[in-house]
Amino acid sequence: MLMQSTEMQCVAVSDAARSTLGAFLGGLILVGALVWAVRLGMKVRRKEPRRPRPDEQPQLPRSGPVQEVRELREPDEMPLAADRSERLKPRNLHASGSKRSENQDIPRWNTGDSSSFGSGGADKT
Repeated sequence: MLMQSTEMQCVAVSDAARSTLGAFLGGLILVGALVWAVRLGMKVRRKEPRRPRPDEQPQLPRSGPVQEVRELREPDEMPLAADRSERLKPRNLHASGSKRSENQDIPRWNTGDSSSFGSGGADKT
């Protein structure tokens, strides 16, 4: 009986030792992969251009920061070619798809006209 108990303890100890050794080896592999990744990152970083020094950074203009401009825009029509067979080239097109509107008055809602379906607004039937 004593012999059987000792054998079971040896088997239990060897299983514990194997699992500990497996966890240790797994940790070593993980640490090795992390060290490799850091070294690779350092190698890639060395190849990149250097960061600009503080005196090379963009500076604010003397007039101060640029202020926000609000304006109404309207679509800019596509210019038509003089002849249908003539092909438009990029230099014939405008820089953006919109232009400044002649009328800069902001449209407002009419009073009592802005109710939506089911909001309890005035019934217009």
